[in-house]
Amino acid sequence: MAVLAYSPGKREINQYFTIKNAKLISLVVVIVLLVFHTASRYHGGDSCEWLLSRGRYLGENVWQPYGCMMHKYKSIEAKTCLAEKRVAFVGDSRIRQLFYSFVKIIEPERREDGNKHEDISFEEKSSSVNDFMWHPEANNSMKERLISWTHETSAKPDVVILGAATWSIKLHSGSSETLQQYKVNLTAIATYLERLAEHGEVYWVLQDPVNEKVLSENRKMITNQQLELYNDAAVDVLNSSKRNGKSRVKLLAASRQAALETITMSDDGLHLPESTRNVGAMVLMNSVCNKLLRPIDGSCCQTLPPPNIFQKLSACFFLGSAVVFLALHVLGNNHHRRPVPPDVESLEEKKPVTAAVPLGPKAPFQALCKMGIIMGYFYLCDRADVFMKEQKFYTHSTFFIPLIYIFVLGVFYNESSKETKLLNREQTDEWKGWMQLVILIYHISGASAFIPVYMHVRVLVAAYLFQTGYGHFSFFWLKGDFGLYRVCQVLFRLNFLVLVLCVVMDRPYQFYYFVPLVTFWFVIIYATLAMWPQILQKKANSRCQITGYYILHIFSVWPISKLFELNGSIHEWWFRWKLDRFAVIHGMLFAFIYLVLQKRQVLSEGKGEALFSAKISNMLLFLSVVSFITYSIWASSCKTKTECNEMHPYISVILAFILIRNIPGYARSIYSSFFAWFGKISLELFICQYHIWLAADTKGILVLIPGNPSLNIMVSTFIFVCVAHEVSLITNYLAQVVIPKDTVALLKRLGAMGLFSLVVLLLTRGNQPTPGA
Repeated sequence: MAVLAYSPGKREINQYFTIKNAKLISLVVVIVLLVFHTASRYHGGDSCEWLLSRGRYLGENVWQPYGCMMHKYKSIEAKTCLAEKRVAFVGDSRIRQLFYSFVKIIEPERREDGNKHEDISFEEKSSSVNDFMWHPEANNSMKERLISWTHETSAKPDVVILGAATWSIKLHSGSSETLQQYKVNLTAIATYLERLAEHGEVYWVLQDPVNEKVLSENRKMITNQQLELYNDAAVDVLNSSKRNGKSRVKLLAASRQAALETITMSDDGLHLPESTRNVGAMVLMNSVCNKLLRPIDGSCCQTLPPPNIFQKLSACFFLGSAVVFLALHVLGNNHHRRPVPPDVESLEEKKPVTAAVPLGPKAPFQALCKMGIIMGYFYLCDRADVFMKEQKFYTHSTFFIPLIYIFVLGVFYNESSKETKLLNREQTDEWKGWMQLVILIYHISGASAFIPVYMHVRVLVAAYLFQTGYGHFSFFWLKGDFGLYRVCQVLFRLNFLVLVLCVVMDRPYQFYYFVPLVTFWFVIIYATLAMWPQILQKKANSRCQITGYYILHIFSVWPISKLFELNGSIHEWWFRWKLDRFAVIHGMLFAFIYLVLQKRQVLSEGKGEALFSAKISNMLLFLSVVSFITYSIWASSCKTKTECNEMHPYISVILAFILIRNIPGYARSIYSSFFAWFGKISLELFICQYHIWLAADTKGILVLIPGNPSLNIMVSTFIFVCVAHEVSLITNYLAQVVIPKDTVALLKRLGAMGLFSLVVLLLTRGNQPTPGA
């Protein structure tokens, strides 16, 4: 019964939920979300306000501001930001605690050794000065201090952080008269705060809650109800002191919101736990420094740079394509049929169902118009201040629960294979698909922080490179096609999206590290087999010899180095290459051995047949399972990523997986169409995730639906997959338009493209690279 219900249910899903309908829905959702976020930005404040006012705990000590990413500042960054700046803290003992937490960001070894009820000064060698002034009440004494700063321009602080209320409540037993006097005093003080804010930054710290149960007897009158009254008074007074409709004095309420969850851990009920104080200090550091240092993982309170000349030119290009498309559409040049593009990654080209119809001039511009719309979405997601971003936070549940979910779906959508050869096309698509989905979950959950998961995902990346060596070696061996046309097709398919993103998103080529890696290895495979020695099936009697090709010193020479630099260095390229430097070679060797065994009819690849004899099959399966278990134990025992990465190139369980997946005949006879579908767009999924699923160049998570993380992931994933699929279709189609089969025409285009690329490299030479991930 279950089987009978399964197939009709699956057919019904496929009938009504097509990829075309999904793309239309995603387009509507994007437009609605764009309108919503634009309106909310206009009426609901900016990321500076969100940083200072709202947030939540992701973990015990991880604070997430509402809608933006908070950078965790280190000492060197704090010193750079605060060089020759003076920061003044004014208030009571809780402000003094905040002062020490702030200073410890600059100098982590700093001890809290100042006298409790006196001024404290901290001067750093970089000329930054941080002072704490003891003013426990908002009274004339505090006002006189502020007045002196408005007159003494040379000693005026660049940043002022102040707050007070608990001493007023304590000394006057929380009387209503004292509250009224507090309002009067604060009104007088607000005038001078506004004057200071004209030339610097001023923050009023709202009062944190207390744990009334553990307060000492002489503090029992400091209740949360009283503190709320004083906070309301401060908000009313400071908001009413606005100039030109907006108060320059910023209200710091984030630490108060954090304290609501942690005040029960306070030792005396009044002073906050250190972790909560650190939240307030880091919020202040982000508010003061983000606009200056612009950390890539600190989107809060950060101004975005204007588009550069190449971004503007790309916008003009796509806009021009749209104009031409509309003009041709109006003129009626729409009699064409979209061809079925060849699958350049497979061994066989897909044959069109119908005869090819000559294309009209409208089709290429339509494809470019779609690409322009998609690039506009990319830019809005990760370069414009429209959509929100949040930081990653790893928990076992955020990684393993989605993992279980997708594997259940993968099992649900299983089909019978059309062929049962080892590593047939359907199986390799399935392999790419589930690996890509695991990598996506790994990235969005921040699972790289958990070393066992990190090491297993490293194997998946190596497996992609293994398939690169296996697939291309097999093609060249079987087909003997070393023509320039296919080479250009493959290189275009691999690099088109990345090269467009390099311009639109202002990223270096090496930033999308996987594409440079597979491009490099494809060129090496081609050069090895096409030039010397040439290995073809026609010459299979000659002995296979793969020549040495470690000529990597060329990557240190301009202009090659320009492509493989990240942050002005090729260190990232060396690191990525070294991690999986043997994977492609293993794939080529495996392909050679398999093709030789296949030709000698050693393998049994019939439907339902085990690949080897029963004895050999059982032994290989046992060894493969043991290899998997051994690797997992080793990966779990690694202490650091550096230690694991040193051993990773020499340890592989890829062959073990291939044997387990292919030795049993029944395993080769089925595949998951769910995983295979994703496998066909795995390259686009890997690249698109950088900007429209993740955010801040992979450092954070894109937030389309604020306040609901689960729904946000569902919506953003749906749009992300639709975009990746459409980009795949556009890329395959444009490859047919851009790469002509005529050799002379192709050489002319390659020459023009080479000249254009050289001009671009010359224009960008000497420019400082944009900070990368």
